[in-house]
Amino acid sequence: MTVHKNSEILAPAGSFEALEAAVQSGADAVYFGGRALNARRTATNFDDDEIAAAVEYCRSYGVKAYITLNTLMADSELDQMLRLTQIACEAGAHALIVQDLGVAKTIRSLAKDMPLHASTQMSVHTKAGLRLLADLGFKRVVLPRELSFKEIEELVGHSEIETEVFVHGALCMSFSGKCYMSSLLGSRSGNRGLCAGPCRLPFAANGGGTGYDLSLKDLSLISRLKELQALGVRSFKIEGRMKRPEYVAAAVTACKKALKGELTENIEADLRAVFSRSGFTQGYYEGNRGPHMFGIRQKEDVTAAGKVLPSLKALYQKKRQPFAVDFSFQARLGQAVKLSAHSQGKSFSLKSDFKAEAARTRELDRDTIASQLQKSGGTPFYVRKIDIEIEQGLNIALSAINALRREALEGLAKALSEPEKKKSFENKKIDFKKYEAKGEPGLIARFDNPAQIPDKLHGIKELIVPSKSALEVQKMLEGSGVKVIAEAPCLLFDGGRSYEKELQELKTGGIKAAWVGTLDALALAKEKGMEIFASPGNNIFNSLALEAYEGLGAKRATLSFELSLAQAADLGGQIERGLMAYGRLPLMLTRNCPIANERDCKTCPGQGRLVDRKNIEFPVKCSHGYSTVYNSRPLYLADKMKEIKNIDHLILYFSFENKGECQRIIRAYQEGSKALGEFTRGLSFRGVD
Repeated sequence: MTVHKNSEILAPAGSFEALEAAVQSGADAVYFGGRALNARRTATNFDDDEIAAAVEYCRSYGVKAYITLNTLMADSELDQMLRLTQIACEAGAHALIVQDLGVAKTIRSLAKDMPLHASTQMSVHTKAGLRLLADLGFKRVVLPRELSFKEIEELVGHSEIETEVFVHGALCMSFSGKCYMSSLLGSRSGNRGLCAGPCRLPFAANGGGTGYDLSLKDLSLISRLKELQALGVRSFKIEGRMKRPEYVAAAVTACKKALKGELTENIEADLRAVFSRSGFTQGYYEGNRGPHMFGIRQKEDVTAAGKVLPSLKALYQKKRQPFAVDFSFQARLGQAVKLSAHSQGKSFSLKSDFKAEAARTRELDRDTIASQLQKSGGTPFYVRKIDIEIEQGLNIALSAINALRREALEGLAKALSEPEKKKSFENKKIDFKKYEAKGEPGLIARFDNPAQIPDKLHGIKELIVPSKSALEVQKMLEGSGVKVIAEAPCLLFDGGRSYEKELQELKTGGIKAAWVGTLDALALAKEKGMEIFASPGNNIFNSLALEAYEGLGAKRATLSFELSLAQAADLGGQIERGLMAYGRLPLMLTRNCPIANERDCKTCPGQGRLVDRKNIEFPVKCSHGYSTVYNSRPLYLADKMKEIKNIDHLILYFSFENKGECQRIIRAYQEGSKALGEFTRGLSFRGVD
């Protein structure tokens, strides 16, 4: 384990002013995105020219610049991704933050010098997952916000790559990368940077609870930075690209003070005032989850900001001067005046376009020259040393000396802003041959428990069941010729140890295939030699991602249900692919159970419901230490089978249905029947923005 004595403070920038606030407040690194393909598309963000200018500005102050390409991308957006990658390479950005595994693989091949950081949207939270990321060429992983101190300690202590931890800012109710509420309810995908934040609206657990049972308080671990630093965490990340520059300055300043042991109640009060939701929480970090972690933005939270904004703005109005500069000044009669500036191993020298003249009245002395060269305000430099070589009896206009100083410092800042080595980029066009499925798609049924499985499966040749019941189901179906596929838990909170044990038992019992929805589960199943089928939890959204999962050894892939049928039909790659065709699609995976706001876990049957402001009910089910919030209505496509193209198999996803209902729905899909009761087409025809 490496303890980073100088763990970086990483600040958000949703605009150029926020970026300036981060840099001038003392951030060590800043992350920001272009106008598209980043997870905060509704922020002001940066156009192509501004990206280059922002990187140059950061570098001139010795601050690292990380650019976000952290969304799911359609095939039609991949050329745009290449252009943004090239801009980042040419500008000298220090790293790219990436969610999509196919995009990451492509960047590794075309921009070999560009470091990659694995976005928290990848949801990686086990040692096996971190090992896989390292094998894939990632230099850093952004850990999920839901982890406790002990869980972070275990990962950092055994990580082959750098770790980054969120220390301040908003907490999503769902694990990042596992939330589809905004997309399914309104076509605005959080995985594509357009989350509408429906979780902040009223949702009542079992019709009671707090009334806002999907809205968490903001996170703040700033008082725990020294603990995290001692663990070896490389980067302390502040959330907030949608927030104002004063917020950025306040959070950066608080982090700096905390690392120096100078955090005070006043500083923390300013943080609460500039933005909070009923205060802050450390519940996940402390392993103390529950109703106390929930909160909303109240009137007093909003009005408090106005009192502190002027003082917070002052935190970044005065320009930082982090670098010492040494000047060498030379003036001789009849020759051009020379000035050189030296800092951080870089130099900039220039000659005046005029010649030094003999003084007619008062000659120029060294003290006067030094006083002019001392003026470095508004630049990244403070003057440390001045060497002056001047012949007697000369006179030079002070305005000319000032102009030389300004030009020298500008040239030196430009030299410091240039990367030591330009990052290479091989510009290649991405082409795919459209995949063509061999015949009509087959049906695969997924059951939440063995009691749902019909006595007659009507031609279903493969079943997906939770790994904990796979051996039981295999015994039930012995001699039927039906293949059992074991579904991995969506989240692995014990480091994957329980799942690893299950895999060994499954393999010994003859189960050979695993349906996995995270890189954590994929890595463990692959290490055990299981046949890998990728579930929708992997967010496979484009042809590059299909190729990437095939490269990881997956035999099949179930596509993201955020794709429209038309988009799915046009994908390339060679791996077999499937779609979710029936069922209550998962909207969220949450570690803090919303139902616990209304009922103690000891008396809870493991499921409940959320009721929104329109009195619509969303079922909730708990297992493996997390809760799944499901859509209010099931997806239904049995009568739209002719519109499904280039798909090898369809998943019928049974979660709350009884045995009879499962049997009826299977028959409906084989017959192409219209739906009975309420249903949704999901995103099959409208897709997502």
